[in-house]
Amino acid sequence: MTAVPTDVFREGGVSYLRIPAPDPRASASFYESVFGWNIREHGQQPSFEDRTGHVIGHFVPDLDVVGQAGVIPYVYVRSVDATVELAAAAGGGLVTAPYAEGDLWVAILSDPAGNALGIWQRGPRSAKANG
Repeated sequence: MTAVPTDVFREGGVSYLRIPAPDPRASASFYESVFGWNIREHGQQPSFEDRTGHVIGHFVPDLDVVGQAGVIPYVYVRSVDATVELAAAAGGGLVTAPYAEGDLWVAILSDPAGNALGIWQRGPRSAKANG
């Protein structure tokens, strides 16, 4: 039995996501390639742990993909530009091009299933840093 990371047990913290995924393995591959999430195989519903260990979840084939109509989670990245490139190479798309918001750079992507997710970085925009 795999131990559940204790960092998910934070009162009031977002700790679990069910990500709609008609093809769970394709979605798992996308999040692993783009964000470095740790993927575990559990039959038809691969599970994940984000790089921080604060968020876990599953890629679920029986949930409707709603694109930008639902909650849009945002993932902090080192470089918005590099992450946009990684997402495109992994089958994702660009919904909203990178834009400045104070000292932040923000963009909205879509994963291969069509789920919208935001990315953001702090500081100067640089296409040279890793995602």
